[in-house]
Amino acid sequence: MAKTQAARLAEAAALDPLWQTIRDEVAASAAAEPVLASFLHASVLNHKTLEDALGFILAGKLESPVLPAMLLRELIIDAMAADPQLGQRARADIRAVRERDPAAHRLSEPFMYFKGFHALQSHRVANWLWREGRHSLALFLQGRTSEVFAVDIHPAARIGQGIMIDHATSVVIGETAVVEDNVSILHEVTLGGTGKESGDRHPKVRRGVLIGAGAKILGNVEVGECSRVGAGSVVLANVPPRTTVAGVPAEVIGPSDCMEPAREMDHRLGRRGGCC
Repeated sequence: MAKTQAARLAEAAALDPLWQTIRDEVAASAAAEPVLASFLHASVLNHKTLEDALGFILAGKLESPVLPAMLLRELIIDAMAADPQLGQRARADIRAVRERDPAAHRLSEPFMYFKGFHALQSHRVANWLWREGRHSLALFLQGRTSEVFAVDIHPAARIGQGIMIDHATSVVIGETAVVEDNVSILHEVTLGGTGKESGDRHPKVRRGVLIGAGAKILGNVEVGECSRVGAGSVVLANVPPRTTVAGVPAEVIGPSDCMEPAREMDHRLGRRGGCC
């Protein structure tokens, strides 16, 4: 006997616990808020996999007269099929937001509504296009992402997984920037160049780093693993690992006091006794 669509969707979701949780949360929302039921079914409940649903959501937000939603959705799904790490990283990013952002009460919330998550996943698709040599399309997608989400990440920038970009407005990440795993970035952060360099000219942010709102890290400098950059700081030199820096220009003010500041999200400078 042929399986129903509902049975096939349930079977697929059971193999992916995070996706199953998102589906369960969205189903509860649809029952509680009938006004949104059609939207929630179209965005999540009608899709077999997280990748399919993410492609639908991003395409709906990024569509334009040049690249309509149907064509854009096909492009995103093709990218995720060609590089399964895109889906794996999206899952790690969802978990990161849920764990670190007190405004994220459920896994489905960043997946459905948080533009920092959406902008990052859009970048991941643009980065795949860039690595495939499709630079014009990658740059077009970067432009649309910037217009829609107010987040400007060059498609060549290399970004790890478990990333939270909180609030996200006015985040800028340059072409040769590197952001390793488990980094937290707040709004109005710039990982940019100084304007005086060419080639490899953007920051390298190592794992576990927390970058406060409005911080500017400029030039080919390294922010060592598990460091903290205070809000509003301007970093122009290397930051040692497990260090807190703050100020304009930024100076070392002490140890980071955390095993992994990006996870703890403690922005209080000068705290002692360990924050983890």
